[in-house]
Amino acid sequence: MQGLHLTADLSRCHCDTVWLTDAVRLLAWCVRAVQAAQLQAVNQLAHAFPAGARGPGGVTATVLLAESHLCVHTWPEQAAVTVDVYVCNFGADHSRKAHQLMDALVALFAPEQAHRQALQRGQALPLPIPRSLEFLPDGKT
Repeated sequence: MQGLHLTADLSRCHCDTVWLTDAVRLLAWCVRAVQAAQLQAVNQLAHAFPAGARGPGGVTATVLLAESHLCVHTWPEQAAVTVDVYVCNFGADHSRKAHQLMDALVALFAPEQAHRQALQRGQALPLPIPRSLEFLPDGKT
């Protein structure tokens, strides 16, 4: 299956700390960003990790998309975030929408450094050969 997998490793984020620690609020923002990118959310999940000796716990926010998924992980003690946006391009090319969603997320977290990658997943599936054009072992069609 063809698709586009975008990743971003964000460091020294200058966003409001709430985006790094409030799982419910971050998830709601992610769902709105998915809608703004004209992708279709089909389910969602957020998890907040407990605070530790190094400070407040991070969060994970995941939005399952009809087109695939969005996942955000935060490390508030390091002001760091990782983001994955994956869209399959079955039936339509959703690449522009994936880039729009990723751009919105990077802007939200306002990192000093953003290491972004794009990976083309899968390959085009070959069209099946109609049986009427297949060659049989004895040379007959």
